[in-house]
Amino acid sequence: MQPSISGTERRNLNRVRAVLPVRVRGTDEEGRPFEDIAHTLDITATGSRVAAIHHRLRVEDHVTVVYRQWRMEFSVVWIKAIGKHEFQVGLQTVSQQTDAWGLKASDLGAHVPHSGSVAKLAEGREAL
Repeated sequence: MQPSISGTERRNLNRVRAVLPVRVRGTDEEGRPFEDIAHTLDITATGSRVAAIHHRLRVEDHVTVVYRQWRMEFSVVWIKAIGKHEFQVGLQTVSQQTDAWGLKASDLGAHVPHSGSVAKLAEGREAL
């Protein structure tokens, strides 16, 4: 088991509010393979919060998230039941990718980007 990370250490990276359509593939807690059409709620250079998962997962499960042409490997770090058959999950990257979500890691890690598809999407949502 890994040591606990404090709230301030966990939030070193800026989170970008972004609702992006994704496919989440993995194996549920009963060992059955699944693929859910879901969406992100926010993203960072090293993780994401994903909603509309309809399979029960376990912490430390590995899942693949597909967004456009990007395939990213994540580990489940937390799970929150939203309803009887719907969950939000916190995901952390298994391996750092230089262009996760179509942006450079530095764009998401150091500051909220001012250009790019995710930033435009986030800015558009704030205007609503």
